[in-house]
Amino acid sequence: MNAIPQATTLTRKDTEPARAARWTVNEVEALYQLPLMDLIFRAQQVHRENFDANEIQRSTLLSVKTGGCSEDCGYCSQAARYNTETEREALLPLDEVLAAAQAAKDKGASRFCMGAAWRGPKDKDLAKVSEMIRAVKGLGLQTCVTLGMLKDGQASELKEAGLDYYNHNLDTDASFYGQVITTHKHADRIDTLGQVREAGIKVCSGGIIGMGESRRNRAALIVQLANLNPPPESVPINNLVPIPGTPLADVAPIDSFEFVRTIAAARITMPQSFVRLSAGRQAMSEELQALCFLAGANSIFYGDKLLTTGNPEADRDEALFDKLGLRPI
Repeated sequence: MNAIPQATTLTRKDTEPARAARWTVNEVEALYQLPLMDLIFRAQQVHRENFDANEIQRSTLLSVKTGGCSEDCGYCSQAARYNTETEREALLPLDEVLAAAQAAKDKGASRFCMGAAWRGPKDKDLAKVSEMIRAVKGLGLQTCVTLGMLKDGQASELKEAGLDYYNHNLDTDASFYGQVITTHKHADRIDTLGQVREAGIKVCSGGIIGMGESRRNRAALIVQLANLNPPPESVPINNLVPIPGTPLADVAPIDSFEFVRTIAAARITMPQSFVRLSAGRQAMSEELQALCFLAGANSIFYGDKLLTTGNPEADRDEALFDKLGLRPI
């Protein structure tokens, strides 16, 4: 690989990831083109240089406000404009959130993620979410929220509440973005990530694979994530779960080995990040999940549900981890 230039620190004044040219799309696409065994071997080497290869970080995700979102994300059941089975619900009360967090901790989760279907939070809603963050932190769990795009000052308020991670996925390559989402731009997501960084909150940002994008689009997404400086501490790689009623309901599933290649590319380009095997895991065989772990995935969502889509039951995960000799972090 060519010499790697220094990346540029991400701030709100520097919201174009392409300026941080550590990796090029051609270089990452070349990783995809390696023989699969060579690619996995390289990814496993990188993984072992930075992590214990037999440890898995476990996060639990709870939808604290479901449905009724004004955005038009083509994969999402929570968009108000689509006719899906997801119904609009109010923000959950604090005691329900706290009970779910305690149950997640009892099951072995170390991080509790709270998601709300908003374009961005109103100040009055942010105050309630901040209260949830403080309460969950009090249980000894790491905290993460995904609330949409942030306005000036909101990231600082979340930091004051004790937030550890903010999730805001890039979803897909900037050049493909308009084919999936039109109600905001890829640059808007970069802007929110810049606010999160400036507030001193860790970043959780990844993408969704299998939305009809090309391999080059997938490589470009990995580049856009890896070239953030620093790269996201957590990188969720989601396999599209087609939801009836959404524009992407009939997209053909991606080849399983292509998904594994994406995991490996994320591991190689972001060696110190947690690469999370996220949505779509319910439909994966144990063998495919094991191959993803071998390719460098070392984090999962743990529990029965991810916002509105299914997830393997915790007991099923425990059985798989026992077979593989994987330990929780």
